[in-house]
Amino acid sequence: MTIKKLAPSRRFVLAAALTLALPLTAPAQAEKTETKVPLVELLAPQALPDIVEGKADAPVVIVEYASMTCSHCAAFHNDVYPTLKKDFIDTGKVKFILREFPLDERAAAAFMLARALGDKRDAAVDFLFAQQKNWAFTETPFESLANAVKQLGIGQEKFEETLKDEKLQKAIYAVAEQGQKFGVNATPTFFVNGVKLDGRMDVAALPKIIDDAGKTGK
Repeated sequence: MTIKKLAPSRRFVLAAALTLALPLTAPAQAEKTETKVPLVELLAPQALPDIVEGKADAPVVIVEYASMTCSHCAAFHNDVYPTLKKDFIDTGKVKFILREFPLDERAAAAFMLARALGDKRDAAVDFLFAQQKNWAFTETPFESLANAVKQLGIGQEKFEETLKDEKLQKAIYAVAEQGQKFGVNATPTFFVNGVKLDGRMDVAALPKIIDDAGKTGK
């Protein structure tokens, strides 16, 4: 499957997106791969600044590449992330970073709108994942997305203005392109202290994943 380019709309214009060849499916359970990216490379500055959850010196670093229209990603953020945050991020054991890896134009637009909220990006992402079925898979996804983000304080004027921001759009796709260089080819993909995990994490697997990463170090 190829990421669709952001197409012009009757109400707003979107810039052309980078084309990435990606599958839309992911393993049901996260599987460790042979890929390991040194943290100095993984955490190097991106085209957009990382929004970091947790203590800067946490012993375990989790980087997730996600798409806003990926059902596996929504399941992680709706069902697993609250436990990850409560038991591991808020307790200083994990530093968590989500990076944009849009699989289609709807996902790219959603990420652009979330970025428009600055340091509230992660809260917006969580909200849009919770509401995914109400905007991502409707017959009129952009109109549904516009209605959804009104609850985040983004009115129609700001909605259209944000989706005309070619610089922001290009930066989001640059983050995805860098992810591909790290071996990301599906969503969600996690890097735990640099070790790549493909697929969906579940709550039961979290303690062992994090404990193993803490033992092996950075």
